[in-house]
Amino acid sequence: MPSLLSVNVGMPTNVPWQGRTIYTGVWKYPVHGPVMARRLNLDGDGQGDTAGHGGEQRAVLVYQIDSYRYWQRHLGRDDLEYGQFGENLTVDGLADDEVCIGDRYRIGEAEFEVTQPRVTCYRVGLRMGEPSLPALLVSHHRPGFYMRVLREGRIQAGEDVIKIASGPGELSVAEADALLYLPDRDIEKLHRAVRIPAMSPGWLSSFRGLLAAAEHEGTAAETGKGEPAWEGFKGLRVAAVVQETATVRSIQLAAPDGSRLPPARGGQHLTLRVPGAGDPAPIRSYSLSSATGDGRYRISVKHEPRGLASTYLTTKLRPGALVDVAAPRGDFVLHPGTAPVLLVSAGIGLTPVLAMLHELSASRSEREVWWIHSARSAQEHPLAAEAHALVGSLPHAREFIFYSAAAPTSKTAGGGIVHGRLSKEAVIALGVPHDATAYVCGPASFMTDAKDALSAAGVDPSAVHTELFGAMSAITPGLREHSGRRPHQPPGPPDTGPVVTFARSGISTPFPETGSSLLELAEACDVPVRWSCRTGVCHTCVTSLLTGDVAYGTTPLEAPADGEVLICCARPDSDVVLDM
Repeated sequence: MPSLLSVNVGMPTNVPWQGRTIYTGVWKYPVHGPVMARRLNLDGDGQGDTAGHGGEQRAVLVYQIDSYRYWQRHLGRDDLEYGQFGENLTVDGLADDEVCIGDRYRIGEAEFEVTQPRVTCYRVGLRMGEPSLPALLVSHHRPGFYMRVLREGRIQAGEDVIKIASGPGELSVAEADALLYLPDRDIEKLHRAVRIPAMSPGWLSSFRGLLAAAEHEGTAAETGKGEPAWEGFKGLRVAAVVQETATVRSIQLAAPDGSRLPPARGGQHLTLRVPGAGDPAPIRSYSLSSATGDGRYRISVKHEPRGLASTYLTTKLRPGALVDVAAPRGDFVLHPGTAPVLLVSAGIGLTPVLAMLHELSASRSEREVWWIHSARSAQEHPLAAEAHALVGSLPHAREFIFYSAAAPTSKTAGGGIVHGRLSKEAVIALGVPHDATAYVCGPASFMTDAKDALSAAGVDPSAVHTELFGAMSAITPGLREHSGRRPHQPPGPPDTGPVVTFARSGISTPFPETGSSLLELAEACDVPVRWSCRTGVCHTCVTSLLTGDVAYGTTPLEAPADGEVLICCARPDSDVVLDM
């Protein structure tokens, strides 16, 4: 009979880590006597990062004494104590390869249900003083698991763990963990995973995504996730330059030999290296404003007074010039289906959704399409007539233009004009369809407001997709301090290693000889970063590698796709350009 050896709790606290401060609840300690297990927690327990840990689906973390013995041998440690793996319940029995998602257990007065394996996170490595532990827990198939509390009640060490029901699907914790984090996935197991009612929503969503990707592998290009059309940069000729407004220019790019460029998807972006704009040549990313399959690409660039690249592109670039361009990338593209489409933008943020509108028009789509755009005035509204004509070419499309500073007599080329801001109340008043899929682009504050407004209007938040102009928002679980500084050169004198360029952030800097990873260099430059495990397991840090070669200090358990890199454990082998 499995038994409960220890009940462990701990409240989150600040912990120093690599010169920074982490707020974490991974330090758990045994408690004596009965402890109340409640729907969200054990009494006396807490989590520092509730986005990644805790909550109803992850109320209690379980780890086994047999795994303790295993790690004592593997790590050569004799100092392991109950709670050291961050678990709430240390148990004898309940092996990860025997317990299944959906299994139910009674301990004392409480009843529990297994919902998912442990979240792969760097903090268990921090707690144990073993930074590679997140990867080891996965690769050695000993993750532990979470349970939800079905019936609240008191539990205490020494009680039996009684199995009261078996989960449907017979998918063990170890199998579920490997299914998410390791390569060579079994499609049949993915099908089983998505049918288990007890599976936590987060893991269920991940499995659904993996299953969809596996079943639609042959149509990857349709979702914008196919391999780039070419590696690195190649020279494209400026075929035409068109002044759209006082501050916006459109630039058409063509192959120097006149051949057709590979097709791109509406919503994707190009990364340009711009000789003549600076030394070294600055590298910037711009959304395509048209991707109609005519063998050329078009970007539309707004002049930014302090923008090195945009100033050159909007004032000095002439037809016939050559620009180094990386192949179209990005998964901010139209999803297939018949649901209504909302294309929502502000300012120059109209470029990717205008390319989507081109795509819908070119395919003679029968879908319901809503074109919703916000600008200060008609004079600051580029490509207005083009968008209006595209809306007119679609049988079920409508157009709403909001001019926040427009004079009463301002008009577009026949579109519906509203004199005012695109506020939450305005969006609700439009009566957008609740079953729509929305694509939103504009300044960060606009997208935050637009997402709130669309949610208030009844659109499912998971159906709202956004595209930022610049760097992606950071994911730094548990980190207390955020400098708020704009990306900058790292402190200290320049080094002599390969040059690393963070394209979206506009930073190029040599990799330090003592540097351990691209992630740490990005952090030193205050480039927004995304990470969780920091050991090459979770893929949170996956980033497009536009050009160059990297090597891994720690081999990832599952290699990223071609053209991508896991920056948490990679170093540059040559000059590299990263899409971040």
